[in-house]
Amino acid sequence: MSRTLVEVKNLKQYFPIKVGFFKTVPLKAVDDVSFTVNEGETLGLVGESGCGKTTVGRSILRLYEPTDGQVIFDGEEVTKKNITGMRRKMQMVFQDPYSSLDPRMTVEDIIGEPLDVHHLCSNRKERRERILELMNFVGLNAEHARRYAHEFSGGQRQRIGIARALAAEPKFIVCDEPVSALDVSIQAQVINMFEELQEKLGVAYLFIAHDLLVVHHISKRIAVMYLGKIVEIADSDELNEHPVHPYTESLLSAVPIPDPKITKARKRILLEGDVPSPLKMPTGCAFRTRCRFATEKCAEECPALTDRGDGHFVACWNK
Repeated sequence: MSRTLVEVKNLKQYFPIKVGFFKTVPLKAVDDVSFTVNEGETLGLVGESGCGKTTVGRSILRLYEPTDGQVIFDGEEVTKKNITGMRRKMQMVFQDPYSSLDPRMTVEDIIGEPLDVHHLCSNRKERRERILELMNFVGLNAEHARRYAHEFSGGQRQRIGIARALAAEPKFIVCDEPVSALDVSIQAQVINMFEELQEKLGVAYLFIAHDLLVVHHISKRIAVMYLGKIVEIADSDELNEHPVHPYTESLLSAVPIPDPKITKARKRILLEGDVPSPLKMPTGCAFRTRCRFATEKCAEECPALTDRGDGHFVACWNK
């Protein structure tokens, strides 16, 4: 068994929203989320837009100061006071390769900035060699070092962002939809690169994405989010073959399969209604307004995430 590297306990992230001159209400972007990531493991985090996936990643790294809850990294609780020292070991690859790179900096300066901030190189020669080594890691040539971000394609820019994240030799990287802005052919290259880097460096990932096929391919375990809460966590193969939560079943039924016979034979599970506003959350289970199995108990009390065996956790009263 691998050692636990990141442990998230009851994480909450509420944002105050003005609804009048003197009144604010909390927008519950992340509400009581708990999970673990082991050393060298990839945990996939999936869910529809606005469910709180990115907010979870940013809250773990203290890019947002959490409203409540704990994040324990490598046996030590992450706090506002010690996050500066921990940033070297926890990095992030941002979703948009176009806006996450400074247009006024060369590739060499972008990748070299973490080296400068954490004082990882003793002289210019060592710094230059380390930058070229990182560029080679992610498939960039040495002549790219003097160029600016706007001179590159989306896939190349994302490689620059990955090289920057790797510069400080992290143990844990939050990958926030790192391939969603890329072409399918480039997606495959970047996913394969993530896997190769994990084998070489033993880095752990929290891999946030919409594409369930991509997440299934790269992740050892998958967590499914809905309206700020995790509704199911299981081994990647187990979740795809035996989903339990009605929301997970619906998500997996929407995954396209490149076989017309299988596609014709299987049944789509269509959800009725719209996603409720996080400002006006329904009582009890957040999914009950769209669930075909909802009962009175679902409206009265929110189900806890319970172990159904072999590490398969589900938050549902009726499944």
